[in-house]
Amino acid sequence: MELAKKQFLKKALKYFLILLSSILLLCVLFFFAVYWGLSGPLPDKKALKAINNEEASLVISSDSVIIGKFFAENRTNISNDEIPDHLKNALIATEDKRFFTHGGYDLQSYFRVFFKSILLHESTGGGGSTLTQQLIKNLYGRRNYGVLSMPVNKIREIIIATRIEEVYNKDQLLLLYLNSVPFGEDVYGVESASNRYFNKPARKLKVQESAVLVGLLKANTYFNPRLNPKNSLDRRNMVLTLMEKQKYLTKVELDSLLKLPLSLNYENIDSDAPAGYFVYQVKKKTNEILENLKQKNGHEYDLKKDGLKIYTTLNMQIQEITTEGIHKHLLGMQKLLDNELLNHSIKEQWYKKQSKKTGYKSTAKEDIEVFGWGGIVSRKMSKTDSLWYYHKMLNASVLITNPKNGAVITWIGGNDYRKLPFDMVLSHRQIASAFKPFLYATALENNFTPSTYLDNIQKVYPEYDNWEPQNFDHTFTKDSTVALWYALANSMNLPTLDLYFKTGRENLINTCNRLHFPHKNNDLPSIALGTLDLSLYEVVRAYGAFANKGEMTEPVMINKITDTNGNVLYKRKASKTETVFNEETTEMITAILQRAINEGTGTRIRYQYAINADLAGKTGTAQNYTNAWFIAYTPDLVVGTWVGASSPEVHFYSGNGSGSSLALPIAAHVLRAIENKTSWRRKFLTPFIIPDSVYNELNCDPYKETGIKGFFNRLLQPKSN
Repeated sequence: MELAKKQFLKKALKYFLILLSSILLLCVLFFFAVYWGLSGPLPDKKALKAINNEEASLVISSDSVIIGKFFAENRTNISNDEIPDHLKNALIATEDKRFFTHGGYDLQSYFRVFFKSILLHESTGGGGSTLTQQLIKNLYGRRNYGVLSMPVNKIREIIIATRIEEVYNKDQLLLLYLNSVPFGEDVYGVESASNRYFNKPARKLKVQESAVLVGLLKANTYFNPRLNPKNSLDRRNMVLTLMEKQKYLTKVELDSLLKLPLSLNYENIDSDAPAGYFVYQVKKKTNEILENLKQKNGHEYDLKKDGLKIYTTLNMQIQEITTEGIHKHLLGMQKLLDNELLNHSIKEQWYKKQSKKTGYKSTAKEDIEVFGWGGIVSRKMSKTDSLWYYHKMLNASVLITNPKNGAVITWIGGNDYRKLPFDMVLSHRQIASAFKPFLYATALENNFTPSTYLDNIQKVYPEYDNWEPQNFDHTFTKDSTVALWYALANSMNLPTLDLYFKTGRENLINTCNRLHFPHKNNDLPSIALGTLDLSLYEVVRAYGAFANKGEMTEPVMINKITDTNGNVLYKRKASKTETVFNEETTEMITAILQRAINEGTGTRIRYQYAINADLAGKTGTAQNYTNAWFIAYTPDLVVGTWVGASSPEVHFYSGNGSGSSLALPIAAHVLRAIENKTSWRRKFLTPFIIPDSVYNELNCDPYKETGIKGFFNRLLQPKSN
């Protein structure tokens, strides 16, 4: 009996050894099958040396703020000296404490996983992949091999990991890892993650912030500090505890750090789009530049993958101040408009039109995200309600440039790029009285003077369908004329029409052509009063000629473009200018428009907003208050503002819709902020240098009596010097 038992055990051991040998042989064969490429080719050392992560291209403001990204993967690579030691320590303590001693794979980890995770089902067993293997997974992903997917992919990662360990040193591997690992929210690499969650570069991370980011790696969503702050805090504290266990922190440091709150400074430029309208234009301009570079050197650049840096002219601080001014002002003006629309039953009329147009009226309420003056908000409304919500909404656009070099300082195309992407800076709207300076400049270049007197008589024009224009205040005079300078400073319509007929339509159209304004098809004299449809872009560019001694400069947005290594691919050359007016003409127009600010339609700048800067400017109010404009300038700054609804059928019915009430306050908000900051004031609010002789020409009387009465008054008046 004892002998039979021994023989059975001997035979069982023999079969077990044969089975074990067979399994080991199969494993070896399986390993070499993968090694020899039967599961697909493996990268060799040459390919591993050429690893180049795709990298997002960055759009950077003139004050060094990242305002946009173009990417296939949202990644920004950084160098080793930009990664703080505590970030590396947190990563090693949490993910791979034997990182500096293994050669790419860790047998000790595999035994731990086998016994703790597989045999004992302990949750503390952890994973068996080293940081190097995780890097390989991030770089090359995992393929589907059916039921063999896990073993094949693991073996592939081990093989590639051992190869890459021979190509790069440990610090280089850490850098590759931190530049490629995903941090959730479509963010790759620690630099992008640091900017997303803490609004700072990785080199400025604090210990506890590094621990938050490392904690994210275990489960991007579950430990997301924005979505799940409690989970993230618990995970952060675990990472800090592991750092103390590995002697990267002292017990005192750990206790202190564990008491700190999460303290996020979340910043998502792709979601918030603080300069979305501008960044979109930059993207178009950059692609044009890259296409030209390709034609010159044959190299094709990929804006979404090559990690280019696009340095722009935009001043992000002024952009944000302008946005703040828009929201603050229009929040109140929208309430006034809503009340006026209510009194005129516009909403009911619009709903009836919608019902006829679509054949139905949507009444089902649902949660809809819409733009609100405090940000994106969710409101319960029907789809028809949401259409009306935007239809009656006031919109604002602002363009600020440097007239000398064309640099765009601020570009705001609407209320919110995410919800309202149509760019109002480029939208054509009736320019109204803001057009008048171009007619007056044309007259000055055709031998008129500031003391030329113009008729201020209301009359009917039978040849133009009995058109009967009026002054804004409905006043006119039969027995006196108005000085040219006074008519422009006070934006008078009737003298402006008299000047139009005396100057000649052809001369005015020639000026419009030099300013690159759109062609006007009809020959109506109403063009003199601003019936031409112009964009804010075209208006600001044209006013730049007044600011820049008659030289017009095309607005520019990009200063330079560099590749990922800092090599300059493109650098903006000195701006080309076009001469559209004589310098003497622009001096005179500026002197008159200074009067418009100090005494005429722009006086709110002085008495309401207490701005002291040397400014010239002009308001514009379209018929029925459909469009409100205000343009102000100095020798180094042009500020253009437009406000209106998306459709001309929505407008104010009172002076609340005038350029001085609706558009000027936004520009005033920006100008006051610039004036209050010494460096900005010196740079942008420079004084005009205009000869006294120009101002002296404006000293003639605003009005001059005509007829017999005027003759005797002039005869009896003493002559003055």
